[in-house]
Order: sequence, then structure tokens, then C-alpha cells
Amino acid sequence: MKLESVEELEKMAKVVRRGILEQVYKAQSGHPGGSLSIADIMTVLYFNELNLDEKNPNWENRDRLVLSKGHCCPALYSCLANRGFFDVNELESFRGIESKLQGHPDMRKVPGVDMSTGSLGQGLSCAVGMAIAGQMNKKDYRVYCVLGDGEIEEGQVWEAAMSANKYKLDNLCVIVDNNNLQIDGTIEEVMSSYPIDEKFKSFGFQIINIDGHNIEEIKSAFEVAKNVKDKPVCIIAKTIKGKGVSYMENKAEWHGKAPNEEQYKIAIEELK
Repeated sequence: MKLESVEELEKMAKVVRRGILEQVYKAQSGHPGGSLSIADIMTVLYFNELNLDEKNPNWENRDRLVLSKGHCCPALYSCLANRGFFDVNELESFRGIESKLQGHPDMRKVPGVDMSTGSLGQGLSCAVGMAIAGQMNKKDYRVYCVLGDGEIEEGQVWEAAMSANKYKLDNLCVIVDNNNLQIDGTIEEVMSSYPIDEKFKSFGFQIINIDGHNIEEIKSAFEVAKNVKDKPVCIIAKTIKGKGVSYMENKAEWHGKAPNEEQYKIAIEELK
């Protein structure tokens, strides 16, 4: 399933967002804010950019995606289900004790998940390893890694960034979800990592700054990234935490809180 037009992708992004809300509401647990902020990026990845085969999730030549901010897996699960990796009805089991759709993605249980994540700061190291393996094995697959802007306060991120530069991983594309909020407040208040673009540039990355909710800009950024040679790419996506649900937007309190019934109904109505 590949969607080409901006209009089709925008419609799918709303479907993905509804899936996020339905999972978190049903479980009364989860992380809606950061999941909603990456919904447009994840939609473009799964329905336009990534070379995948939902009937063969472990296809050797597939593109890889590492959701380093693993707590935002409702966005990943919603994309995978709507792409056909598993039945969309399984989203209702999110965070259930017997469910394969746990609060952080498990590559052993969920078709389409390339790396188990959740311990923040570790995903880029995994993605770097995948990209190095691709180069060594002369494969043309690409590796994408989604990081949170709060997550990059972790030192391991920068060790991995140094490795990406050393090995000239032009098959690696990092996306930073820059929604400027983490669980305790703004990035500046907690531990500022600004300027993010200059930091990654100093580590040898090609930088692309975009509006992370503009489908055309997202598509264009991935096209540019594929043509960069001899260095990794970092896309800094300026986003809004809770995007698409009016009362959640730019509110740190929705980092890890489920809506009640009234709030859920409002959110679903807004996402029609």
C-alpha cells in the first residue's frame, strides 16, 4: 500500500491519530502526546517512504525503522495495523496483560517491529549497527531512527552519532521529533539540547529542518536524504506535542496520560 498524494497521506494521518487515541483510551494507559506529534512523520514513512512487505515482515532487503522513543509505540502500532502487518482490531488490546502490543514495542512478538525499544537513548546505536551491517553486506536498504528531543539528552545518542559519521553511513536517516516538551516540562527547562541542528551538524550529519506536520515537507526531506552521499542525515522536525487534539496540544501533562470518556469523544470528533 503506497499513498502518493498529500491529500491521501493527510487522511491516513487522521486514521493513524484515531488509532493512537483508541489504544490509549481503551487501555487507560500510554503516551498520547508524543505519539500524536510523530503521526504525520510515521504516516509518510509507512505509507509512502519505507520499502516493506507486510506479507513478509522479515524480508531481508526491507528498509528498517527504529522507534527509539519506544513509549510512543501507539503511533507505530497504528501504522503497522493500517499497513496490514496485523489486524486493526488488535489495537484494542494495547497494553493488555496477554497482548503482544505492549507499552514498548517488542520485535519478538509484533510483526513489522525491527527493534525492541523503550530504554531511551539506545535506539540510534541499534540503527547505526543495522546501517553498518547493510554496508558490509552490500545491501541497498535504508535505516530510519526516530528520536525524541528530550531523549537526545542521553549521552549514548552522541556516541552513536560519532560512529555514524566515522563510518559515513549515508544509508542512515535520523529524525528528531522536536516538540519541545518532555515529561517534566520544556526542553530548555529540563536540559536544553539546543541548537539541535548545529549539534548534529558538528557530528558530521547533513541537516534538514522541516515542519513535522507538513506532509509535502516531510516527503521532500526523505527524497533529499536519499541523495546525500558519504554522511548520515538528520531531519529536525518541528512538531507540536498532542497535535490534532486541541486540548492536548503543547501540554506536557499529556505526555503519559489517558483521556477520560468525555475527552476521548471530543478527540475522536476533532479527528473525523
